[in-house]
Amino acid sequence: MRLHTLTAGAFALALTAGAALPVQAEDSVYIQLPTYRTGPFAGSGIHIANGMSDYLKMLNERDGGINGVKLTIEECETGYDTQKGVECYEQAKAKGTLVFNPWSTGITLQVIPKASVDKIPVLSMAYGLSAASDGETFPWVFNPPMTYWDGASGVIKYIGEQEGGLDKLAGKKIGYIFLDAGYGREPIPLLENLAKEYGFEMVQYPVPGKEMQNQASQWLNVRRDKPDYMVMWGWGAMNPTAVKEATKIRYPMDKFIGVWWAGGEDDARAGGAEAKGYKTLNFNLVGADLPAFEDIRKHVVDAGKSQTAPANVGENLYNRGVLNAMLMSEAIRIAQEKTGKTVITSEDMRIGLENLVIDEARLEAIGLPGFIAPLNVTCANHSGTTKMYISEWDGEKWVKASDWFEPMTDKVAPLLVSAAEEYKASNAPWPARSEPCAN
Repeated sequence: MRLHTLTAGAFALALTAGAALPVQAEDSVYIQLPTYRTGPFAGSGIHIANGMSDYLKMLNERDGGINGVKLTIEECETGYDTQKGVECYEQAKAKGTLVFNPWSTGITLQVIPKASVDKIPVLSMAYGLSAASDGETFPWVFNPPMTYWDGASGVIKYIGEQEGGLDKLAGKKIGYIFLDAGYGREPIPLLENLAKEYGFEMVQYPVPGKEMQNQASQWLNVRRDKPDYMVMWGWGAMNPTAVKEATKIRYPMDKFIGVWWAGGEDDARAGGAEAKGYKTLNFNLVGADLPAFEDIRKHVVDAGKSQTAPANVGENLYNRGVLNAMLMSEAIRIAQEKTGKTVITSEDMRIGLENLVIDEARLEAIGLPGFIAPLNVTCANHSGTTKMYISEWDGEKWVKASDWFEPMTDKVAPLLVSAAEEYKASNAPWPARSEPCAN
């Protein structure tokens, strides 16, 4: 035990001094990547999977992993199917994954009750259960850089600015077209609250999962209702279909705003030249003109170790996958610092995620300057609530169409607290947090 203590102390000293870490070449940690390269959501899922995999492979090839510890990466195909996702979770648990990335709100909801029992952190990056940002109630679930409710408030905030102020929304009609599943229904309570407060009418257009590529009836209703703005919460095949249908009825594309998951290049391209002006929320930069992407090309893509078409590097959803991988790798690094270990466990990974601070200096250091707004996850706030901006399709590519702005935190926070309490009540007896905050 004394030898272990001395080793951990020497490791911490090496980190402080910036020295190389003494690790064995065979040291490694396992990370499962649930993906969906097949099925109706593959058009979005493939780019996410490629971005995640390529960034982690780059760390292995360029740096030998993280502080000398190799990353063993294995994909598990879910097809965006909840049952298959749960099966992937069980496989990941058996193999000792550091973290579980569901990449589906439905899968997220199923594994949340398992996480605290199994002591495996769930990283649902800007999706899943919004209330899970309450770290006191959900110590094993993390959804940085912000929740769906943050995003919904951001859309309304942006629309209000276009109208000259939130008070000018009274009497307006805002359409909400969404995938009729847990994902699309998640923002509705927040939107309904804001509609009541600001006096606008919210008109819902649900799209069943099996009808994602057949939205003619929904858009005929949009043409009939003439909403002043349309907000979309779509994914996979739903997005390009919606953009195409919007152009068919000549809906003004500059009044059509998607959530950050409706911002793939293929989504906008589906509408042809008429899709110009379509907007989405975003929280990561688009493009590959950053040092980390040069390293991805050099060590992974050009080296033939990627499934990514070179032209897709730097596209929005690919970059979203890179961001997810970056959050994982930074959490591993922080967990190593906090625990004094090189080869960490899933319990240590939770500590890393709960202390996930990524400032401008750190983004510069890892070759991603300005890639996201600074992020600060805490014991209380597991989303780290950061900033977003508006992307606009110029007919060929996404361009930044607004400054970075914050969500309406004052409107979202009380709802998150009440939703966490409701979740505990409906899942009683919900375990009280026993994990200390590690600073």
